[in-house]
Amino acid sequence: MLKGKTAIVTGASRGIGKAIALKFAELGANVVLNYRSSINAAEEVAKAIEAKGVKALLVQADVSKFEDGEKIINAAQEAFGSVDILVNNAGITKDTLLIRMKEEEFDNVIEVNLKGVFNCTKHAARVMMKQRSGKIINISSVVGLAGNAGQVNYAAAKAGILGITKSVAKELAARGITVNAIAPGFIATDMTEALSDKIKESIKSNIPLRKLGTPEDIADTAAFLVSDMANYITGQVISVDGGMHM
Repeated sequence: MLKGKTAIVTGASRGIGKAIALKFAELGANVVLNYRSSINAAEEVAKAIEAKGVKALLVQADVSKFEDGEKIINAAQEAFGSVDILVNNAGITKDTLLIRMKEEEFDNVIEVNLKGVFNCTKHAARVMMKQRSGKIINISSVVGLAGNAGQVNYAAAKAGILGITKSVAKELAARGITVNAIAPGFIATDMTEALSDKIKESIKSNIPLRKLGTPEDIADTAAFLVSDMANYITGQVISVDGGMHM
């Protein structure tokens, strides 16, 4: 389905980013794996991708830095000749209540989770506009739609991603480029694995489907959005949250 395509996934060394990268490789895409510090984990993902018969390119970069966003896009174009897909997935959390939150904790999350989307999308758009084709997916969150106590910084960043998604979708549509967002709910990752069983059960009780999602649930949605089956979908937010936010 994606044979011959070049896909960039930021924050691809674990969790949702890893699942998306592996799914795209399974569907035939060459994958550019961005990571910031987890080199060993990123190399393992690259090996798994190449075992599927496609190519993987590792790019160490901090998406919060404008020049690093350009570095990722340039590396992809130089290695594979095109940038067909961009998934803005890289993100961090620094959770605490508003009255305890330090300015740097707010700024850091905004810089990575929100400005990182701007940095990579701006440079990818330049290439995609020349190609007159491209698919961009921004990973937001149910928290960006509904808010969450203790996550003012994260919620602000993820809500901002929705605004970027809709604005850029309108700007790039005439060039054949689609831009959509996925808003995951509670997904079973390393982060949720650290929670106690009691907290997990409490979370599940608030999810209509009564279970946590998996990274593969998000990857499957991403695969649909970058496929030809979604060519007439742009500027949309797809919630993958078991019914949490309706």
